[in-house]
Amino acid sequence: MNININRSQFQAHPYHLVDPSPWPISMSFALLVMAISAVMYMQGFPFGGYLLNLGTILVATGMSLWFRDVVVESTYLGHHTEQVKRGITLGIALFIVSELMAFVSIFWAYFHSSLTPAIEIGGTWPPLGINTLDPLAIPLLNTILLLSSGAFITFAHHALIKGNRRSAILGSILTIIFAVLFTALQYYEYAEAGFTIADSIFGTVFYCSTGLHGFHVIVGTLFIGVQFYRLLQHHITKNHHIGMEGAIAYWHFVDVVWLFLYAFVYLWASSGLL
Repeated sequence: MNININRSQFQAHPYHLVDPSPWPISMSFALLVMAISAVMYMQGFPFGGYLLNLGTILVATGMSLWFRDVVVESTYLGHHTEQVKRGITLGIALFIVSELMAFVSIFWAYFHSSLTPAIEIGGTWPPLGINTLDPLAIPLLNTILLLSSGAFITFAHHALIKGNRRSAILGSILTIIFAVLFTALQYYEYAEAGFTIADSIFGTVFYCSTGLHGFHVIVGTLFIGVQFYRLLQHHITKNHHIGMEGAIAYWHFVDVVWLFLYAFVYLWASSGLL
């Protein structure tokens, strides 16, 4: 029996050469619309809120379609070889480092303002007239929730490695529930706070730091939610879960950042030691 093999149909390397995709350029425009509309909304421009909603919808749609293509490439087409997985792991690490730099800049502004308070804010930190939040109330509860969620997602990871799919699902569900509770309590804290983002440098740094972290919590929750859905669909196994590991690494990064926020923005600021 003669078997004709066309060598052009096979690749002689372990790398994934992605097909042309419309999502990178589409997401770029969607993020641009979202950023500009957010500024317009905060500056009180007419229809700024509607444009912000439009930008959010465009970004969410682009992310969903892009994630869909990545799932198809990894799960159904088998493009994620061991070499590709190593590249993805490196990409996730660099992404987390880039996110870390954003928080470094926020903390830089915080310590610059708090360690040498300007005379315009009374020469003291927190500035005169600012009533800080009780660090032993909602912030402490949020710390417990976030650390517990980190423990649950680690439990899910170890269960997945051991092939215990039911425990992995349970750990993922508890992580998502605790993450949603954290976000809801953060929103309640903002609503009850006695100062706004416009109240001196303290208000600006407080809302920028905790708000940026809250945004990362929402993104991390979405990441874990996608992996939870894939887990239910049997896309993730004990030998094929690089996406799950990426989401878990991102979530632990969010946990660690919150510990620094709680220690300095909540505890230290309210202790009167500055």
